[in-house]
Amino acid sequence: MNEPRQTIDIANAPAKPRRFIFVLMDQFTLLSFASALEALRIANRMSDRTLYEWRLAGEGGETVSCSAGTTFTMDMDLEEVGRDDTILLCGGINIQKATTKKLLSWLRREARKGPIIGGLCTAAYTLAKAGLLDGKRATIHWENQDSFTEEFDEVNLTKSVFVVDGNRLTTAGGTSSIDLMLKLIADDHGEELANAVADQLIYSSIRTDQDTQRLSVPTRIGVRHPKLSQVIQMMEQNIEEPISPSILAKEVGMSTRQLERLFRRYLNRSPKRYYMELRLQKARNLLMQTDMSVINVALACGFASPSHFSKCYRAHYDTTPYRERGSHATRLSV
Repeated sequence: MNEPRQTIDIANAPAKPRRFIFVLMDQFTLLSFASALEALRIANRMSDRTLYEWRLAGEGGETVSCSAGTTFTMDMDLEEVGRDDTILLCGGINIQKATTKKLLSWLRREARKGPIIGGLCTAAYTLAKAGLLDGKRATIHWENQDSFTEEFDEVNLTKSVFVVDGNRLTTAGGTSSIDLMLKLIADDHGEELANAVADQLIYSSIRTDQDTQRLSVPTRIGVRHPKLSQVIQMMEQNIEEPISPSILAKEVGMSTRQLERLFRRYLNRSPKRYYMELRLQKARNLLMQTDMSVINVALACGFASPSHFSKCYRAHYDTTPYRERGSHATRLSV
């Protein structure tokens, strides 16, 4: 038999629940949305009060499918909402296609009322496209950071798990929605309730907006070597203008030969090869997530000529940049 649960006493709780409008975009990420929604549901349960309400909105007001294929029935179309409502866009894959003219027009119109508007996962792209992040700090899933930076230089993009800048909220996706909602719950009703929600979620490591979304370099590569990590970090931060192996080696107090041995031992490839793979990975992201020309993608990834870029790209991905761009456009239109 279940034991009676302990409820959290909420002092001076508002008579009217705070309402969230979850705007589910086509192919949205289920985990990001569900994490946010569950935090609100559990806050109500733990306080034994209806502190939060929510409605699901979507273009057309009928059904929307997430990236896992599950279909959700909407409560409403893109209708007028109240100034006190909190609007949360839920993005996912193919965010450019999901960012429609109707959605952008609705966002701009609602934003003029001054409500809190946020973007979960890749939905920061949609907010930026609507001009709602100009001059503000924001974050987006790490896989979309390169393309976002190229398109929206007026936004101060960070690598944080989530960002709250005035009445704009953004998250990196996945479970970062939990971290954002725990902060909002704590701001609304205190740390005790937020911690109780985290306990119910079995969420023992609550992150703040000071935490970054990606694993550390040593964890990602599975090697804990300070000089190797330092070199890789320099490589990742200098894609557009690559640094020569000799300068990289000098920066960490090694000879070029020692650096070569270090990469061969731990990563089974040369520093030059590893650097090239980083640059090509960024190039592939830009080809698939932006409308940048192949020439501009090449320049953004440190290639002096399109022909050299194409040759390296084909050797690594077994296709050319032009074919990659064409096949991705075909997939989007299907």
